[in-house]
Amino acid sequence: MATKVVMVDDIDGYDGEDVAKRDFEVAGAQFTIDLGDANYKRLVETLEALAPYLEKATTVKRAGRARKSADAAPRIRGYSNTEVREWAQAQGIEVTARGKISDEVYEQFIAAHPDARPEG
Repeated sequence: MATKVVMVDDIDGYDGEDVAKRDFEVAGAQFTIDLGDANYKRLVETLEALAPYLEKATTVKRAGRARKSADAAPRIRGYSNTEVREWAQAQGIEVTARGKISDEVYEQFIAAHPDARPEG
């Protein structure tokens, strides 16, 4: 005895003979859904109505991951960027509280700390 597979419309639960897997594309992304003829007709009409808007719209990239803090990637092995900043401030060298530390500050720190080695 053969088992009959009953397809069910994903939108309204309809289980008629016309329900089938329907593939479609929106903005370059591929989708699939089980739909009967009536809901598939509505989908096609909706996609046709949407098409001129998609053609005129600009793709927006998702926001990237949060950037790591400056201390997360020190440029000198064995010392954190916080330690470099504290040393520079104690020496009267101007250094930003956050963000990139200038190459000149790193060079002066390395000159004053023979054990400091550039990351690389």
